[in-house]
Order: sequence, then structure tokens, then C-alpha cells
Amino acid sequence: MAVYTDFSDEELAAFMAGYDLGTVLSLKGIAEGVENSNYLLVTEKGPFILTLYERRVEPADLPFFLGLMEHLSARGITCPLPVHDRNGEALGRLAGRPAAIVTFLQGMCVRRPKPPHCAAVGEAMARLHLAGDGFALTRRNALSVQGWRPLFEMCDGRADEVLKGLGAEIAGELDFLEANWPKDLPSGVIHADLFPDNVFFLREELSGLIDFYFACNDMLAYDLGIALNAWCFEVDFSLNVTKARALLAGYASVRPLSHAEIAALPLLARGSALRFLLTRLYDWLTVPEGALVVPKNPLEYYKKVRFHRGVSSVADYGIAP
Repeated sequence: MAVYTDFSDEELAAFMAGYDLGTVLSLKGIAEGVENSNYLLVTEKGPFILTLYERRVEPADLPFFLGLMEHLSARGITCPLPVHDRNGEALGRLAGRPAAIVTFLQGMCVRRPKPPHCAAVGEAMARLHLAGDGFALTRRNALSVQGWRPLFEMCDGRADEVLKGLGAEIAGELDFLEANWPKDLPSGVIHADLFPDNVFFLREELSGLIDFYFACNDMLAYDLGIALNAWCFEVDFSLNVTKARALLAGYASVRPLSHAEIAALPLLARGSALRFLLTRLYDWLTVPEGALVVPKNPLEYYKKVRFHRGVSSVADYGIAP
């Protein structure tokens, strides 16, 4: 399970005393995720998610994440809601870490998405982008193009330990993307991590979105580039054009894309693939000792970078140029 910080029963009891949630009935670590320590917390008031914030999450960003969930929920997006303590605070501390409790959403993530799932995700993403308009707080995307080279440098020249020649290939990608990254596309609040394990379905209907801890302000179409990589590739790393077409059509049915956004999709998808290659590479090389988590293989996204590099036009994603 992805748990980095342990705590005693006494520490938990002191933390829970600040909430009006009744007696704790059970607490179980959640295996998914590599960023934070997550627990399924069941009390007399029902199930909740308890999160201790670790690793790349900056404490100063937490008001943005928690406030965004409340903002989106008030505008019809089904997502977890922060639970406020007896003093009205959504954020506390447990075992020396910032910690929060959020409501539990019913549903399951899909392991093998089909085109209808992709269409529903596209629609939900577009609704999220529209609902994010007017949110008072802002957060720069630290994992956009300006953050990739510093992240690569944090790998200390060890990329070739994963695959011979990987370091030089990443360096070439960085040079190209830094020189050609799109500018002046429509921007706003994006999820920035809308992978299948962050989307719940009930009886084939999308029931909610979770894990907003990479959310930020950036180009809206960049979120689509991330989703193309996360939802539309098969196990052999070939792009399923039917899924890609469904995802993009679902999105456009709620928020039509501009010509500039459509033209930029291959570059945005390529950049987002490099972003996840780099974060996975860093995690692969620097898993904390004793962390009960298996890092994700960075080579999955190395292959996706190579796919996008070979794209000749947006027609390769199933949409008309």
C-alpha cells in the first residue's frame, strides 16, 4: 500500500477528536497512488478518505486543492468534498504531516476503458474546465515545460540505468519542446492527472472525479493531451484511434476546441508524455526506503513519447485536421 508515514492509535485519536464524525470503526491503507499516504477511514458517520500529504505536494498549495474541490462541487462536478473540523478548518496535522479528510465517492475505476468510457471522460473534463472558471485561487503548473528540465536534472544522470541511451533521448525532447511549446491557448483550471484510477464509474455511468492534487492553471488542451495518453493507448502502446476520437468528441460536445487547440494537440500530447516519463523516472530511481509501493515503469511513457514524435497530423488521433 502507498503509505509513507505511520502514526499511532493515540495520534489518530487526538486528530479525530477535532471532528464531529463519531467513533472510528476501521482504518485501512489504500494501495493506489504514489504521492501521499491514503487511508479508507470508516466512522459512525460513514466512510471517508484520510490523506497525509507527502513528497511533491507543497503545503502552501493545499488551500488551492481543497478550495477547488468545494468550488467545483458547488458547480455540479461530482468530486470529494473536504470535511471541516469543529473549528471550521479543512486542513489539520497528523504525525507531523498536513492531513485532511474528504468525503467518500461510490464507484470503481475501469481497468480496460472502452470508447464510451473515453467519451464520458471527455465530457466530464470539459465540464470541469468550464466549472473552474471564476475560482479565486491560482496555482502555477510546476510540472509543465519549465519544470521538466529541473526534474530531469534531479535524476542525476541515471536515466541510462533504466534504458541505454534514454538520457540523450530525453535531452533531445527537452530541447525540442522548450523551443516549440504552444503559447496563448485558452487557459484555466485543469485536473492535470485524470488517469483511469482517478475516475469512478457506476454501472457504466461516470460517477465522480477524484485526486485533485496536481490541479493547476494551464492550457485547457494540455489536460486533453494527458487524457489521450492515459485513456487511449492499448497494452502494446498503440493508440486506439476509436478511443481517441470518442474522448475528443465527448470533450467538444461540451466545450468546442479552437482551431489552434486542435493543431497543438500532437505537441501537447507529446509534452504530457514526457512529463509522466520524467516523474516516473524520478520515482523509479528514488523510491523512499521502506515505502510499501511499487513505482510505475517509466518506459511506458518513453514509448508514448516516441509515438507522438511520429505523428504527422491530428488525423492520427481520429479527428479531421
